Amino acid sequence: MESNLAYEYQEEEIIGGKVVMMAAPALNHTFISGNIFGIFRDYLRGKRCTPIPDGAALFLEDGREEYRPDGMVVCDPDKLKPDGVHGAPDLVVEVLSPSTAKYDRGRKYDMYEKRGVREYWLVSPEARTVEQYVLEDGRFVVRDVYTHYTENEFRRMKEADRAEVVTEFQCTLFDDLTIKLEDIFYRVMPDA
Repeated sequence: MESNLAYEYQEEEIIGGKVVMMAAPALNHTFISGNIFGIFRDYLRGKRCTPIPDGAALFLEDGREEYRPDGMVVCDPDKLKPDGVHGAPDLVVEVLSPSTAKYDRGRKYDMYEKRGVREYWLVSPEARTVEQYVLEDGRFVVRDVYTHYTENEFRRMKEADRAEVVTEFQCTLFDDLTIKLEDIFYRVMPDA
């Protein structure tokens, strides 16, 4: 008998006090969240802050909000409990998908901002972009939107345009951590 595990797998979040079922992530989504976790795991080894991979529970608003971000960094060890993270992480990463983008850009964005998440990334597998938001005076401000271009796209650009392409950016939480876009989008496949 053939199994449809991809269709049977569901995860849930509590958003605005309501249970929201989530489908299994696409392969590109999994690659991106794993790549980002690997970047932070390697950088934070032996340091106070802890990288949290995709799927761990994040509890906000006394249980009315329970999210499953695609990645987090937590620098306060008191927020780490056996069942997940209790309180605002320092960094949250959400990899956009058609079924979750409205929450990631809406309710979750608002809640992360309200609860004091210091840095928030929205990553689009389709557009190969990273939107980097930084908390300033209690509000998220977009620091920049970074685009990873394929080798073919890069070659087709005019020389002046190629000179303007940003290939890496700074994580604002750590002065000495530079993130390469090619590392985030490593193994990401073009849409079919």
